[in-house]
Amino acid sequence: MTVSRVSSRVSATRVALAGGIALSSVVLLSGTAFAHVSVQPQGEAAKGGYATVNIKVPNERDNASTVKLEVNFPLDHPLASVMPQPIPGWKAEVTKSKLSKPLELHGKTINEAVSKVTWTADGSKIGPGQFQQFPLSLGQLPEDADQLVLKAIQTYDNKEVVRWIEEQKEGAEEPQNPAPVLKLSAASADHHGGAAPSASASTATDEKAGHDEKAGHDDKADAKKETAAADSSDTTARILGVIGILVGVAGVAFGVLAGRRRSA
Repeated sequence: MTVSRVSSRVSATRVALAGGIALSSVVLLSGTAFAHVSVQPQGEAAKGGYATVNIKVPNERDNASTVKLEVNFPLDHPLASVMPQPIPGWKAEVTKSKLSKPLELHGKTINEAVSKVTWTADGSKIGPGQFQQFPLSLGQLPEDADQLVLKAIQTYDNKEVVRWIEEQKEGAEEPQNPAPVLKLSAASADHHGGAAPSASASTATDEKAGHDEKAGHDDKADAKKETAAADSSDTTARILGVIGILVGVAGVAFGVLAGRRRSA
């Protein structure tokens, strides 16, 4: 065996190994770049108020599509109203459960609350490399909680089921399948259109309004930062994917050239 052939084989082995490592890195890094099932408020989700949220569901499989989503609501902090927005190609079903302790809301006694909302594909699906948002109107949000854990179950058309139900423990690493968490902000002075303040309290109210307005601007700035971070993660995943493809193509081309040299 000539030195040139040995050198060619060694080089081919190195390229193949590098390609395998690059491909593995792309797979691993792109997997972590995908967002988990999450809940994102549209605006403010204040304690004691009402909010519109999106349940964001990415498809994390390359060979299957998401055809069902189930989101569970905690009954220890019940919500009297949970209304899904209609989505073309999806059927929504709202399930209610009786409460062990009735809920008082606007002078009425509520004996049951929404415990689950299930979306089932009806002519649509979430394909590989896609995501879907499922809007919900929630209220009245609890006043004695800082967050709501909305455990979700994602079902694929190959019968695979992913349970996003693991709660984050303080000081621990993020679990593999974390449950979506809706963070609640501080209660506002007027949850649902209250009475006008008295003259003696007008100054304090104006000061608080200025503070709330500033907080609103801060929340919007934070939201923009989160969006930018998410876009950056998606861009990184795409770049790594392209690099992996280019490495694979280079490996194939090198193999063809090496074969021609051996034939020659």
